[in-house]
Amino acid sequence: MLTSDLQASDLQASDLQARAQAVAATDIFAPAQVASGVLVAVSGGPDSMALLELAARWRAEAAAGAVRPPVFAATVDHGLRPDSLAEAQMVADFAAARGVPHAILHWTGDKPHTRLQERARAARYALLAEEARRVGADFILTAHHADDQAETILMRIVRGSAIAGLAGMAVMSPREGLTLFRPLLSVRKSALVAYCEAQGAPYVRDPSNDNPRFGRTGARRLALMLEAQGLGPGEWARLARRAARAEAALAAAAEAALAQQLPAGPAPMTMLASLPEEIAMRCLAARVRGAGGAQIVRLERLESTWEKLSDAHRASRALALTLAGARIKLDTKGLVHISAEPPRRRGRA
Repeated sequence: MLTSDLQASDLQASDLQARAQAVAATDIFAPAQVASGVLVAVSGGPDSMALLELAARWRAEAAAGAVRPPVFAATVDHGLRPDSLAEAQMVADFAAARGVPHAILHWTGDKPHTRLQERARAARYALLAEEARRVGADFILTAHHADDQAETILMRIVRGSAIAGLAGMAVMSPREGLTLFRPLLSVRKSALVAYCEAQGAPYVRDPSNDNPRFGRTGARRLALMLEAQGLGPGEWARLARRAARAEAALAAAAEAALAQQLPAGPAPMTMLASLPEEIAMRCLAARVRGAGGAQIVRLERLESTWEKLSDAHRASRALALTLAGARIKLDTKGLVHISAEPPRRRGRA
């Protein structure tokens, strides 16, 4: 199995091939065995080229009598660099040599001048989902690795993420009726580069990875500095596991409070205030969603709303405010009423 101790800098040229041959793809792809088909997202970088090579081997080297889902590949040409189409064609040629059907997907139209990476990512996933449905695949495989995970968690810390965000990227997650599968999350990038080198797989280097215009570039540099002080991908992965465990416990506690302590309809503020603050805010967010508000409630707005409700409750005064598309009213009897915000006002919260 690919392991995080396979560092390119640790390998001598003489043993690179031997170490790479020890990689066993079966274990990392085991969750995809139930798929009707898998679509590998391949940018052309060493991470995704290693994933494509491994997926092709996993499909081809099935044990006698074993049936594995068909493997497809796709490359999204964002049209943002002059060489992008040639790079996509390189991936297509490599996929063909491995017997993997491949498609080049084009992000057409005018490109945004702000939040470019965020919008390119959204377009990429939309194109991949469309292609997965076209070929009959229900799993989309991406090459996110341990270094990506560390950078993601670090960026979320900087942005003030809640505990759920500190859990980082999940190995498997639902997306648009499909399953997004990240089989390489425990693998270091250097291991994937070494694997490509050993297998003779070509790859390209995206210059945008070093562009200071993008936030992830700064996070990558900061992550390297922290790793030099002992806070590397292994430690970030441990934090992610602990955060995921804590998030699951808090979510369960909030669900139980909603079911057992808070009746349907107006919620007594005394009951909400008797709960741990984190649980009370989660219950409030759940009621907002249930009333037709936004499915994602911004943490800063939720905290501010809870603080205002608590202050008004302690002062025995009424209060009306909005949050994420819902209207919240605390009446003089201490009951919290939550309803959908009128359409003409929606979006102001």
